[in-house]
Amino acid sequence: MGLFRVMMPPKLQLLAVLTFGVTVLFIENQIQRLEESRAKLERAMARHELSEAEQQQQQQQQRGGEDGGRNISEEDDDTVVIYNRVPKTASTSFTNIAYDLCARNRFHVLHINTSKNNPVMSLQDQMRFVHNVTSWRGMKPAFYHGHVAYLDFSKYGIEAKPLYINVVRDPIERLVSYYYFLRFGDDYRPGLRRRKQGDKKTFDECVASAGSDCAPEKLWLQIPFFCGHHSECWNVGSRWALEQAKYNLVNEYLVVGVTEELEDFVMILEATLPRFFKGATDLYKTGKKSHLRKTTEKKLPTRETVAKLQQSKIWKLENEFYEFALEQFQFARAHAVREKDGELLVLPQSFFYEKIYPKTT
Repeated sequence: MGLFRVMMPPKLQLLAVLTFGVTVLFIENQIQRLEESRAKLERAMARHELSEAEQQQQQQQQRGGEDGGRNISEEDDDTVVIYNRVPKTASTSFTNIAYDLCARNRFHVLHINTSKNNPVMSLQDQMRFVHNVTSWRGMKPAFYHGHVAYLDFSKYGIEAKPLYINVVRDPIERLVSYYYFLRFGDDYRPGLRRRKQGDKKTFDECVASAGSDCAPEKLWLQIPFFCGHHSECWNVGSRWALEQAKYNLVNEYLVVGVTEELEDFVMILEATLPRFFKGATDLYKTGKKSHLRKTTEKKLPTRETVAKLQQSKIWKLENEFYEFALEQFQFARAHAVREKDGELLVLPQSFFYEKIYPKTT
């Protein structure tokens, strides 16, 4: 071969090399096409097998109905969603969507109204609540909402736990909104007299004079709401509470959105829980209630005020939790939606079943 290569003219050698390269590329291309064709065929077969399995299941359900059994339907849905809403995080705007959808999508909405808006339940009330949620069949499927701290249902021996969802907000923005809400209310119920009505002091003035309504301790709310009913959760500035809140957010909540990106949160919920939230995105965009509630007379704090609050340990912990929640939500969103022409679109199903055995007859 070496002698043959030496005897060949250089041009023929180059032509031979090029011919060999083109042949290899052609063969590789053909192999790739065959692989793609095989994959398409497998997907088509899998869809066909799945369709046959679904048809068989439907026939079995119909036979069950003919034999006096019950068909599986929405009426048999036992799903329970709990939205333990944090105050001043756009929770009323979001809850109104559930109220507008409940009749159309056939589920129940229940407000958890605690005495004096206390987010911590007594031990006996915890037991009662867990029993009600799990045993009240006439109210299922259900969407519960209220300013209540997270409650671990497994602690009471419940296997079928509810689905928790929530929304968080930048801690300083949330506190500023709550501060002015107590004084001026909002446009949701403008005639209602608020607890601090008549107090004209701005948030900046409150911070400058070290007032109690704007103290760093007032920032401590989102962490304990996610941490739960442990005493340490409500120990202001507790690092343990922060870590427990993070753990619960990741392991016990289906999804946690952020106020600043509420539409994206609604869109993900509609894609994930259409049983409850089918039509929620359009309703959020066009509905009258979804954008209704805005705090009146709210004035943005100055940089000096924000910098002063950010010096506190409490803000650092609350902000760490908020940044953690934001990162988790953005991660979930990146794998759930995509942007096209300025619009967010839900990604289609990206998995399928194949090699389904035994074969249906």
